[in-house]
Amino acid sequence: MTEMAQRRELRLPLAALFTAFLAVSLFGVGGGGGIVWARRIAVEKRRWISDREFADIVSLCQFMPGPNIVGIAVCVGAKMRGTVGTIAAVSGFLVIPWAIGFSVGLLFLEYAHLPILRKILGGIAATAAGLLIATGIRLLLPHRRRPAALLFAGLAFGLISFAKLPLLAVLIVLVPLSIAIAGIEKARAR
Repeated sequence: MTEMAQRRELRLPLAALFTAFLAVSLFGVGGGGGIVWARRIAVEKRRWISDREFADIVSLCQFMPGPNIVGIAVCVGAKMRGTVGTIAAVSGFLVIPWAIGFSVGLLFLEYAHLPILRKILGGIAATAAGLLIATGIRLLLPHRRRPAALLFAGLAFGLISFAKLPLLAVLIVLVPLSIAIAGIEKARAR
């Protein structure tokens, strides 16, 4: 690292990273708005990184799992101040969604006894369950011609849904078995 980059790192207060990504969280609601605001703040306004560096970070974040904007906060924070910079940037980005989620959760707890709220939450739970089942079916479709895959999917569903076994216990038993069966199938195919 050059001497100039080291001096820049030492001069940048952690509060600046925190407030910059707090602003990104406030202004960048929906779609790609967060990326636009992160670029505006980190490249144009604060000049922490170049346009090319930002493009490289966005490319990397497209490849990584999770929301791109959180990855951008991690990369910019790490580049500017290392691990503590990462913590400051991500904390700044997440504090508002966390506060909103916490507040809404407290409101739900306060009014959980209301029948209308129970019906709303029941509808949300049913919708979430339906989406989860649909996602599971979509993940299983490419394997529909593999009887072992269907068997293990059915076993997992039955053990969790009807036998009421915990997910971890089902995974501990079924994952090694399914890997062994897949290995046997692959050996037979050769």
